[in-house]
Amino acid sequence: MDIITNLDLLSVGVAVAGIGILGFVVYFNNKESVTNRTFLYFSIATILWGIVNYSSYQFSDENVVLWLLRFIMFFAVFQAFFLYRLFHVFPDEKVEFKKRHTYVLIPIVLVTAFVTLTPYLFSNIIGGTSAGEVAQVAKGPGLILFALVSVGLVLRGLYLFFKRAWKSNKNERKPFFLIIFGTFVMFGLIIAFNFVLPAFFDKPQYIPFGALFIIPFVAFTSYAILKHKLFDIKVVATATMAFVLSVVTFLEIVFSEGLEQMMFRGSVFILVLVFSIFLLKSVRKEVAQRQRIEELAKSLSKANVRLKELDQLKSEFVSFATHQIRAPLTAIKGYTSLIQEGSYGEVSKEVKGAIDKIYRASHSLVLVVGDYLNISRIEMGRMKYDFKIMNLGELIREVAKELEPNVKVAGLELCIEIPDVEYKAKIDEGKMRQVIVNLIDNSIKYTKEGSIKVELSQKGKKLLTKVSDTGIGISKETMPELFSKFTRDKNANKVNIHGTGLGLYIAKQMAQAHKGGNLWAESEGEGKGSQFYLEIDSVK
Repeated sequence: MDIITNLDLLSVGVAVAGIGILGFVVYFNNKESVTNRTFLYFSIATILWGIVNYSSYQFSDENVVLWLLRFIMFFAVFQAFFLYRLFHVFPDEKVEFKKRHTYVLIPIVLVTAFVTLTPYLFSNIIGGTSAGEVAQVAKGPGLILFALVSVGLVLRGLYLFFKRAWKSNKNERKPFFLIIFGTFVMFGLIIAFNFVLPAFFDKPQYIPFGALFIIPFVAFTSYAILKHKLFDIKVVATATMAFVLSVVTFLEIVFSEGLEQMMFRGSVFILVLVFSIFLLKSVRKEVAQRQRIEELAKSLSKANVRLKELDQLKSEFVSFATHQIRAPLTAIKGYTSLIQEGSYGEVSKEVKGAIDKIYRASHSLVLVVGDYLNISRIEMGRMKYDFKIMNLGELIREVAKELEPNVKVAGLELCIEIPDVEYKAKIDEGKMRQVIVNLIDNSIKYTKEGSIKVELSQKGKKLLTKVSDTGIGISKETMPELFSKFTRDKNANKVNIHGTGLGLYIAKQMAQAHKGGNLWAESEGEGKGSQFYLEIDSVK
């Protein structure tokens, strides 16, 4: 076969590949959109019409040719219907059709399509047929119905489309103009080559190129539909590759020698086209997912910024509230202490007992308020440190001695193993004291029996403080979150119900504020005690 003599066959292949790929790309872009679905239906109807249109003059059997000509008109009816429907729904994603569309128009279209397959449209072939030539047919009265319905649908669709375009604002008119341009190019080519030349110049050889003339309309319409969600470069590349591959594969059909070779290569072309469509679907899905992830990332970023703002407001509120609460609590604690000391005279045993409870409760509350105040300062970056070079060993011994009475009250033994040497470190005395108090006090609270050991050693440039106990230990589940806010081991309430889960969080933040500072814990498990390690840099 020669490519020049089979240019019509090549045009059909190009049209089928181009229209098919564009139709499915638009559909995959938004399957839920009635505009996108209608465009796909129009594309499929156009492809079938183009294939049958080409086939109609490839056979010499009059009966086969007659049925093919009827099917041309059959698919033309649906082509006109879907063109009307596309003009009617564009660019909406959802449209509720009126009852007359469902119960009047659709039945008329179906009846007209049925009539095109009967002798009422084309009754027989006139003057015989031969392969490669367009046959002449005897027309019946059904042609009037076909013309009225098909032309009427197209004209009605154009009227609705122009009406909607006229009412749209300037920013919305661009996609309408694109479709209008594509429509005029399509009808211009069809009128010139499929009507004027055959009717007035006796040149029907251009009729088989009908499918090719529809490509401009399909191309501009698909772009108009997708203009607000333009192709991702990946989709563009895939669509281009699929189209080129399909055309190249179809060229093999053009150069085929013999019917068997043509059928085989035709099957390959169909497989390539189907594969390309599924590939486009996969790529489009991947791109949509990526876009969705990007949108979610942007939303999360905005939400994160907002959460930070809210967290800042929360911290400021907590700071304000704790400041306001701290003053009256200090007053309560101070006055109860004066009453206990007898500054206001002797009180009865019962009153003194009540005052003792008030004092202990206010003292506990002052500590809790202090914890919240420290947290708000840490989170807002307002925690102030006054670093000085001090003897860390002396500070730890001092704190341990201060807490020794509490250890004895708990029925425990306290072992202090700190060599009598100078362990110099640059620390904030108040904050470091609070860290050490927290570690030892923590061991006291969660150890029922046994002992607490406080050790200090130097390893290179690091000073390592170790506070170990024989208490309830730490479970594997709790260990990763131990130094987070409001975290307590599941067995903690069995020993101490007053813990807030804030002390270790604050202690670690304060420890890390020191040069080389870190705080961590180790435990072999529940009931096996625990070891807390404080590490900071030493100085010469």
